[in-house]
Amino acid sequence: MRPLLEEISGLLARMGTAGSFVSHEAIPAENLRLEVEDFGRIRLPVSAATARKLCQVARPARYGLKDETRLDRGVRDTWEIPGSRITVDDPRWEGRLATELERIRRELGLPAGCRFKARLQNLLIYAAGQFFVTHQDSERADDMIATLIVGLPSHFSGGALVIEHQGEKKLVGSSARDLTLIAFYADCYHEVRPVKEGYRVVLTYNLYVEGDTTVAEAPATRTDALAGCIGRFFETPSPPRWSGDGVRSPPDRLVYLLDHQYTRRGLAWERLKNSDAARAGVLREIARRFDCEIDLALADVHETWASEDEYWEERYGRRWGYDDEEDDEREGGSGESHRLTELIESDIELRHATGRRPRALAAAVSLDELCYTKPSVELEPFESEHEGYMGNYGNTVDRWYHRAPIVLWPRDRTFVIRARGSPYWGIGEVAKRLRRKARTGKP
Repeated sequence: MRPLLEEISGLLARMGTAGSFVSHEAIPAENLRLEVEDFGRIRLPVSAATARKLCQVARPARYGLKDETRLDRGVRDTWEIPGSRITVDDPRWEGRLATELERIRRELGLPAGCRFKARLQNLLIYAAGQFFVTHQDSERADDMIATLIVGLPSHFSGGALVIEHQGEKKLVGSSARDLTLIAFYADCYHEVRPVKEGYRVVLTYNLYVEGDTTVAEAPATRTDALAGCIGRFFETPSPPRWSGDGVRSPPDRLVYLLDHQYTRRGLAWERLKNSDAARAGVLREIARRFDCEIDLALADVHETWASEDEYWEERYGRRWGYDDEEDDEREGGSGESHRLTELIESDIELRHATGRRPRALAAAVSLDELCYTKPSVELEPFESEHEGYMGNYGNTVDRWYHRAPIVLWPRDRTFVIRARGSPYWGIGEVAKRLRRKARTGKP
């Protein structure tokens, strides 16, 4: 069963888009003119004197944590002017922004059948020493899927924006003369490193999507290959669970884990991101061919890994670890200093589905029905816990992840039954009959 699931994963991996998780471009500053209530027009480039005056009419910025809005300068230390107090008075900016949003759509890998709309959130001023620790952006509305940062030209050092997704990092600075446009998906982890001197001044936009992101079509040969593989999957009996286990029925669902993260609020077919959208479009087409039900869901993933200390030296045939204080310093104080070596245990449980039928949540997900193009270990866990070596057990790391799967299962389970000693008559046979009906008009 696993080789078949790995084949499905490989086919889906080749159906991804060429899009990135981040888009970066510089454009002339003459395209933008803006005014701030109680301040007046901001002249570009932003001088140090102008930035200091902006701080005087701003407020300390807050941040969202789940359902709360908090003020903690140990997490976010910057000045904020809300978008309601900002007026963009240059008509040229609307036209140029529309052009840039179309470019961003292409670079983020979304199909031509959808488009971005931007809503101004705030203006932020980072003075020397100010920063924002690693975080994910809060979704301001159901259809928000990305963030756009417009860096205003100014002289400063430090303050780089670091964006991370699935182990890949992009470090983006700003220009002293031009506007710097940086767009990225809202589930990307990112931080603003401390400004060393000068002022970093940016506009923040929330990007919303209009249209369906899954409208792109994959080449017919790839779709047919994947359809054939999924058909064989639903025809193949599940392997025995233990020695002496009897003949088992074929799996009654296929669970594919998407690459990006989604919240319950933002989970919808028309708001999938990048390669997720392209692969979902193909799976929806296969579900239509086979008369299967297909749904989006949310899942909790828990993995237990064997681990060893990351930092050790071989001395006289023994391993010598660093002390805790030195280890924290090496890891930036995070305390994450363990190298994962072997997966011990994994369990996945579906928590929420967008469809009307609850049976997608009926049970924990078995490895015999699970596939993915990105393993959870390559993602950022929302919680991690280390158990030190205790003699007979321990030196393990437990990690928990939030992931979003697509669940695909036959609408009528009589398609996958044992028929009087004959081979399983499954979805592959259904596909043959559908093709014959399309060709001849007869069932």
